[in-house]
Amino acid sequence: MSEQELTLGIVGLGKIGGNLARQAVGKDIRVVGLDAEDRPELEEMGIEVHDAGEYETLAEKLDPPRVVYLSLPSGELIDDQLDQLVDELNEGDVVMDGGNSFWRDSIRREERCWDEGVYFLDTGTSGGPPRAKEGACFMVGGKEEGFEIAEPYLDTLSVEGGLIHVGEPGSGHFVKLVHNGIEFGMLQSIAEGVELLEAGQFDLDGEMGDLFETWNNGAVIESWLVELMSKGLKNEDQFSDAPENFEDVPNFVEDTGEVNWLVQEAFKGETPVPVITQSVIELFKSRGNQKHAPRAVALMRHGFGLHPFGEEESLMDERVTGRVDNDARSDIRQEEGDEDTLRPEKRESYDGDPN
Repeated sequence: MSEQELTLGIVGLGKIGGNLARQAVGKDIRVVGLDAEDRPELEEMGIEVHDAGEYETLAEKLDPPRVVYLSLPSGELIDDQLDQLVDELNEGDVVMDGGNSFWRDSIRREERCWDEGVYFLDTGTSGGPPRAKEGACFMVGGKEEGFEIAEPYLDTLSVEGGLIHVGEPGSGHFVKLVHNGIEFGMLQSIAEGVELLEAGQFDLDGEMGDLFETWNNGAVIESWLVELMSKGLKNEDQFSDAPENFEDVPNFVEDTGEVNWLVQEAFKGETPVPVITQSVIELFKSRGNQKHAPRAVALMRHGFGLHPFGEEESLMDERVTGRVDNDARSDIRQEEGDEDTLRPEKRESYDGDPN
C-alpha cells in the first residue's frame, strides 16, 4: 500500500486531531474528518470535514480496511462514540484511540470492538499540537495484526524513530501514562530551577531565557522542555500570546488528571514514585485548594510556642538573619553519627540544649 492510497478517518479535529490532519494531507494521505465545529481552514487544505456523529458517511468515504483515529477527551465520550462508530465498520477495520484514556478502559474497549471483528489500538500520542503537525510520537497497544494495518499511517505521521508497538491491549495507554508521569517530574525539576535562579543571590548577566538556551546546547539537561522554557521566557514561537512578563503568568497549573491515576496505581502496587507523586502535589498546591491545613498548623504552633497568626515582621527578619554560620554538614561531621570523628572545633556546638 503506497502513501497515495492511504485514506484516514479522524474523529475530533481540535488541537491534536486537526494538526494530524494537516500533516496527513501534506503527505498525500486523504483525510475524512468529523467534528462538532465548522473547520473551514481545514477544508481549504483539502480535508473532508463532516458533522460529528456522521459515522455512516465516514465509513462510506474510507477505503477498506478502514483506519479511524479518535482524538477525543477521555471518559464516557469515547464509549459513546465508539459504539456508534463500530456499528458502521466491518471486520478487519481499525480504530485507534489517540487520547489519554485509562488503560483498563482501553482493555475493555478492545474486547468490545473485537466482538465485532474490529481492531482497537490504544495509541498513546505524544508531542502536543506542534509535533502532531510535524511528526508525532506514537506508543501503540493492541493486536499485532491490527497494528500492521495501521502502521503505514502511523509511520507516515510519526517523527523518525517515534513509533513503537509496545504489546497487548492497554499497554499503549499504560506506557503513555508512565511517559506523562516522567514528564511531570521533569517539568517540576525545571520549574524549581527557575525558582532557585529567581531567588538566588546573583544578578545574572543577560536574560534567564538566554541561560536556558545555552543549557539546551550540549548540556546534560538538553531537551525539548528546556527549549520550551527558553522560548517561553523570550515570548518566542507559540508563546507569542503569553504574558510579556514572566511575573504576569498566572500562578495556577491546570491538567486533565491522568497522572493522578498513575500515582494511585503506584500506591496500590506499593511502587515508590516519590518524584512523580510530589510533582502532582505541587500542581494541587498551585490551585490554592488547601485552605484548612495551614490554618490547623498555625493553630497548633500557636498552642505550643505562642507563634503568631499570620505574618510577623520580626520573624520574617529572623528567617534571614537568624543563621550566622552556614557550615555544610560535611564540614561538621566526617562520618554521620560518629562523635569521635567530629572536628574538635565543632564538638562544642553539639553540647547543651538540642532545641
